[in-house]
Amino acid sequence: MAPPPNASAALYNEDLAPAEHRNWGAFSIFNVWTSDVHSLWGYYLAASLFLLCGNIVNFIIAIGIGSIVIFVLMNLVGYAGVRTGVPYPVLARASFGVFGANLPALVRAIVACFWYGAQTAAASGAIVALLTRWPALLQFQQTSHMLGHSTLEVICFVIVWALQLLIIQHGMETVRRFQDWAGPAVWVMMLVLAIVLTVMAGGISFGGGIPHDVLLAKTRDAGVPGTPGSFASLAAVAATWVTYFAALYLNFCDFSRYAPNVAAVRKGNIWGLPVNLILFTLVAGVTTTAAYTVYGQVLIHPDEISARFSSWFLALVAAVTFAVATLGINVVANFVSPAFDFSNVFPQLIDFKKGGYIAALIALVLYPFAPWQGSAASFVGLIGATMGPIFGIMMVDYYLIRRGAIDVAALYQEHRLHHRCPVLERAPQHRRPAAVVVERVWLVLRRGDRWRRLLCRRSGDAAAGTAARLKHPP
Repeated sequence: MAPPPNASAALYNEDLAPAEHRNWGAFSIFNVWTSDVHSLWGYYLAASLFLLCGNIVNFIIAIGIGSIVIFVLMNLVGYAGVRTGVPYPVLARASFGVFGANLPALVRAIVACFWYGAQTAAASGAIVALLTRWPALLQFQQTSHMLGHSTLEVICFVIVWALQLLIIQHGMETVRRFQDWAGPAVWVMMLVLAIVLTVMAGGISFGGGIPHDVLLAKTRDAGVPGTPGSFASLAAVAATWVTYFAALYLNFCDFSRYAPNVAAVRKGNIWGLPVNLILFTLVAGVTTTAAYTVYGQVLIHPDEISARFSSWFLALVAAVTFAVATLGINVVANFVSPAFDFSNVFPQLIDFKKGGYIAALIALVLYPFAPWQGSAASFVGLIGATMGPIFGIMMVDYYLIRRGAIDVAALYQEHRLHHRCPVLERAPQHRRPAAVVVERVWLVLRRGDRWRRLLCRRSGDAAAGTAARLKHPP
């Protein structure tokens, strides 16, 4: 594809260019959400929120309200992706400037690296739960440790981590094909597990399947006012569910830009968000209730449930489900976004695949410290606090200020419309003191960009010199 007119080498490469092939139909958009939602962390969060609702009916109401809000917000950024054809960091240039956009891009990339490690650790834990059914491997796990984990956990983590690298070998088309297979497959396996547990429990309980005193004990430290099933608890559940998708609010345009039209995005989002989310949480709620009936304990971690299966076949199905689900969400949420985000910082040096490798390497380095361990709700809340303001600025700028009209070619030019920070230009400093702080940060980014461009040029000169010496040795 030919670059936009007068595109700067410091702002352009083929992966950041407007999408040329628009072959992501409604089914592919739908599977973006099946891949993103059907994960160990997604199930863990859904099961945790279920405890705050008290019963399945309250749970569906709270999740349904949150899912409608998610649907509306995702359509906002999705439509922008279709109309411009650019990935998230390039779209952010319209609101933050062509170089100032590096800050929100790197924020999103760092969040993705954390989630990459969290999802991979959860999947490897499910595999460990399966393997430790062998007494020899159980003893190995209990006696051998390294990097703050058992050696068996480290081995499983590295294997799952490495397998995910294979998916991005051929770019976004491989991502689309994988998720179109993985999304439905995970759904089938989840239903199998839910049905088996329901049969073991003797049926579905839509009322108080878990005693109220047990719910109170489990949610005492959740930091939510009211008791399980109260209005305050249901409102907190809906808000937390909306926050869980904060990272994808920013970079859903990384996928929607490959859709042929707005109608395909809308149709895929309808089935993938309200419909799919409600059904997924329904399965999570039914499974949690049935697991309590069968095992007499509140089990919100999927690997805890699979570890109690007496059937090897069911345990294997559970492990495969969790592994495929993790591959799906890591590719959708934690590979694609940082791949574009890191590429946006150094377009001349980093392409889509290299950006994905950088994200994977950071997640691997973080694994010994496991910063994702702890309260899921607190972790999700932290992400929402970071992503929300960026999303709000971009959507207000795109829809209310620009009325959806962006000069896409100017997003790749240093001297054109978006060279300065448009958001700051529209914020009178005498009326918005916070704009002064933002301006100082943006100026630092601009100064840093001069060093970045110099580094790119020097790196190119060094590479050329090295190549010349190899070709003509002294």
